[in-house]
Amino acid sequence: MVSVEQVIKEALSLPSAWRALLAQKLVESLEFDVDENLQALWVSEAKKRRDEIRSSMVQPIPGEEGLARVRRLLEP
Repeated sequence: MVSVEQVIKEALSLPSAWRALLAQKLVESLEFDVDENLQALWVSEAKKRRDEIRSSMVQPIPGEEGLARVRRLLEP
């Protein structure tokens, strides 16, 4: 039996395109566990936020700036 560490080591030695394909297949293999109700809520929330941006109710900020703000809030 191959250990998880050995699989990881071998996967990391693959060319980047193959690693990307492997990552995609691994993520797809997890998607069967998606809670349909939760997925519908996330889609609804995403559409609401999209509409708020399109209507100029809110102004988007760059992702790095948003992460920096969150990090500052979490600092002790």
